[in-house]
Amino acid sequence: MPYFKDADEVYEFIGTLFSDLAVDDELGPKFRKANTIVQYRYTNPESVITVKMIDGEDGEVDLGETDLEPEVVMSMEADTAHKFWLGKVNVTVALARGQMKAKGPVAKILKLVPLVKPVFPRYRAMLEEKGRADLVEA
Repeated sequence: MPYFKDADEVYEFIGTLFSDLAVDDELGPKFRKANTIVQYRYTNPESVITVKMIDGEDGEVDLGETDLEPEVVMSMEADTAHKFWLGKVNVTVALARGQMKAKGPVAKILKLVPLVKPVFPRYRAMLEEKGRADLVEA
């Protein structure tokens, strides 16, 4: 059974995390140096999160349909994304195993991976604050 019952839950947790990072004074500028737009397409449940990271511009996160044109598209189950934000999924291994699929210049995404380690505890804390400690033990 998937961790999230519907797209709204994906947006409430993973979407909120992306939105928080987009405006984070410390991490936001580092992510925007990627100069790209990444779309995350999730299954089980079906959901889409598009993240604009352009240096010198405000970060932007669209939940669901968007007019933003992604340069990179990452596809995976929402459970895989959830486990990633808990620090339990290695992107390189997940790509090799087909748990994540990528289209576009994947090197741009791989450069961001080291930046996300400090985000893992933030994601756990957010889940607990929202009364979903059950999701922390994924």
